[in-house]
Amino acid sequence: MKHLRSRSWFRKRDTRLEAGQAAVEFALIAGLMLVLVCMVIDLCRAIHDEQLMSSLSREGSSLASRGTTLSDSAAAVIGGSPSLDLGDSGEVIITSVTNINHVYTITDQLSEGKISKSSKVGTGVGTTANMPTSAASALQLGQTLYVTEIFYSYQPITPIQHLIKILMPSTLYQAAYF
Repeated sequence: MKHLRSRSWFRKRDTRLEAGQAAVEFALIAGLMLVLVCMVIDLCRAIHDEQLMSSLSREGSSLASRGTTLSDSAAAVIGGSPSLDLGDSGEVIITSVTNINHVYTITDQLSEGKISKSSKVGTGVGTTANMPTSAASALQLGQTLYVTEIFYSYQPITPIQHLIKILMPSTLYQAAYF
């Protein structure tokens, strides 16, 4: 009889310990899952913004290559996606590059936005452009290529935004060559 009492006391004690252990495990896993969910939300937003920027940069280069002025092309890019707010949180740079005697020269350039970024193609009319070899090889003598670059200051929205800023660049970038 004594032996049975001690076993039932052991079982009760064992159940209490297991319940406490389960609560600790749940707290650890729930915290980790919350961090992962926040990271996925911010990462998905960044990917969505990159896709919008890619589409807008192509649209800007396409408009410029079809004869629209650079200022009208930039205005169309900035107004193309109100969710990005490129006027206040971004920079749109449209550059025309002409192949003059096998030298890729910047013939016109326009920059609009408020984050003040420098073009990766180059800065200043009359200077040599930095072109990827695939884009430069397609440009014949006398032809003009239009490059639209978009810089966007990405802001995470979840409570773990400081961690996201460490893992991701704070400025997103897209460019299109037409």
